[in-house]
Amino acid sequence: MKGWRLAFLAILAVPALITGCARMGPDYERPQMDMQTPSTYRNAPEEKSAPTIDDRWWEAFGDPELNKIVERVLSRNWDIRKAAARVLELRAGWTAARADRFPSLNVSGGAQLTSQASTTVSQTSLTSRNTEVRLKQTETYSLALAASFELDLWGRLARLDEAARAELLAAEESRQTVRQTVVAETISKYLEMESLERRLAIAQASVDRYRRSYEFLDGRYRRGLSDILAVRQSHRALAQAESQLPGLRQQLGIAQHQLSILMGDYPKSAAERSQPEDYYRRMDPVPPGLPGDLLLRRPDVRAAEASLAAANARIGAAKAARFPTISLTASYGFRSTELGELFMPQSELWNLASNIVGPIFNAGKLSANQRRAEAVYQQTLAQYAKTVLQAFSEVETALLTRKEQLERRERVLVFLEEARAAQAVAENRYLRGLVGYLDVLEAQQARYSAEESLVLVDLAIMSNRVALYRALGGGWGSDPSVDDPKNKRAE
Repeated sequence: MKGWRLAFLAILAVPALITGCARMGPDYERPQMDMQTPSTYRNAPEEKSAPTIDDRWWEAFGDPELNKIVERVLSRNWDIRKAAARVLELRAGWTAARADRFPSLNVSGGAQLTSQASTTVSQTSLTSRNTEVRLKQTETYSLALAASFELDLWGRLARLDEAARAELLAAEESRQTVRQTVVAETISKYLEMESLERRLAIAQASVDRYRRSYEFLDGRYRRGLSDILAVRQSHRALAQAESQLPGLRQQLGIAQHQLSILMGDYPKSAAERSQPEDYYRRMDPVPPGLPGDLLLRRPDVRAAEASLAAANARIGAAKAARFPTISLTASYGFRSTELGELFMPQSELWNLASNIVGPIFNAGKLSANQRRAEAVYQQTLAQYAKTVLQAFSEVETALLTRKEQLERRERVLVFLEEARAAQAVAENRYLRGLVGYLDVLEAQQARYSAEESLVLVDLAIMSNRVALYRALGGGWGSDPSVDDPKNKRAE
């Protein structure tokens, strides 16, 4: 009994003894970027604000309906659910890779019946022999426990474990990126819908105004107070304004369909809602923080770095594969020809063995695998550098866009004020017979163009705010675990 106990203790104790073995290949270090990062963003607002981001920043828009939509998207969107399932997949892969570093235990048992023919020849007389054939049956019973373990002297299994863990981290960060992208797309789509509803209201108001003008001019023409050209011009403006409505309603319906899909619902559309005139409110600028902090905040950058760490670990695994593999095996069990004697001391058997397998000739396969792992690392490094530069670019672009769009809005407001004043003057002078109707028509079209421009610039400002939050990589609501029951789709 002492022998088999020592065998199994050896197998189980070895992992603890070799924990500190060296790992082949380089240990991961964050790469130094060959570029100068400024201390502050070049297009950051002048206001001094603490670099904090509200977790539920979209509530600043003051729209309860938007808040409900975002919550529904976070719980039902299929892209988010797919990313969560990907995390579960890689978590299982990490568990599998980690299991290779520990001993494996297996139990086996069996019963075997063997039948063998034997021939017996007997001499009955000088000229006669008797041949007798007998069947001999043998029963064998066995039950054994086997253990095996690979000595990770060169750190191959440890590096594979490290790579699987880094890939899991990359998947977690990619899941956060998907959540950010989906939430940003949802809010942008909602803002686009509101903008289309305001543009529809402006277009409908222009149709009503052109129709009244047409009816007014047609009445004057019938009384001989106006010429036919003014009537035709008025009717042309009415037809042009009416032709804008179907296109805007189509765009609104498409946006509503896309928002339904984001919420995990069947595509549906509804009539436009009435939007308040004082919808725009000047919100405080988003504090961008410091450029150096962006690498720690953005999940796509963190995911790219985790992928880089995984590629680095696989170099060590490929290098360690070029060295001999040493494994230990042990087994303990019973074997007997009688079932009742299976667990008797005389039926006990055990063994302890070790073997070593080392590569001698493989036509350069293992060295090629190492070079391939090194090349993959260089590719992943280039992708990481590109992701970092893209992150900085997105923040600077969003900050620049905010500054320029705010200035553009001030100029559009002046344009709208002058267009309204010019329309009033043109209508007054037309009634006094000082100008033709074409001057009135041009003034009306300029006024409606200015109103639509204001709606579009407001959309650009608010959509850019969404883009800035996404570029900064923060403030995206609660983040339940992938195992949380809330992630399961409600039927």
